[in-house]
Amino acid sequence: MAGDTKERILEAALALFARSGYLGTSMSDIAKELGITKGALYKHYTSKQEILSSIVERMDQMDHERAEAYEMPETGPDGFVEAYLHTPIEKIRAYGMAQFDHWTKDPFASNFRKMLTLEQYRDPKLAQLYHDYLATGPTGYMAAIFRKLTPSDDAAMQLALEFYGPMFLLYSVYDGADEKESVAPMLRAHIDRFIAKVESACRKSGVSAGEKKEEVLQ
Repeated sequence: MAGDTKERILEAALALFARSGYLGTSMSDIAKELGITKGALYKHYTSKQEILSSIVERMDQMDHERAEAYEMPETGPDGFVEAYLHTPIEKIRAYGMAQFDHWTKDPFASNFRKMLTLEQYRDPKLAQLYHDYLATGPTGYMAAIFRKLTPSDDAAMQLALEFYGPMFLLYSVYDGADEKESVAPMLRAHIDRFIAKVESACRKSGVSAGEKKEEVLQ
């Protein structure tokens, strides 16, 4: 089926991009990897850029499905804050762990992360994707969420960095670990400590974890 072939092309191309880089992979390389002619490849995708665009589209779809599966809010930052504060702690913890598994264990997402890591210094468009998916995007979004709990934008960003920084570092720890299953407990401990800090700050301020109040966290 054509749909299955297009999916195989995306997976094979992304695996090559993760190994050799997007810039270092040609359409000929992709066709060779799949055991098909360039002509057959061009029947499905007219260019390497079209393949990359389809990969990004697939990543966005996966993000949507994962958020839906974990019943996480998908509204804009202001609306998300209200929903986030009323989301059970266990759900937040589970979703955080799922995010890590997504970027490390899922072959498609993991290869996407590795491709962007390789190319972030060589191509401006891929550098922007790197920031959107793995750097300023996640931290900026978390800062927007935490802004309702802090007295300033700077404090919100610090809290976002405190939450996301160790997770980002653990992606690389996971890649280099011989015992990859040893990394998940480190992430879980980090998330638990972070949640405990938030809950403690809420208690000290006299606000329950499910209520919104500015200047909860200093």
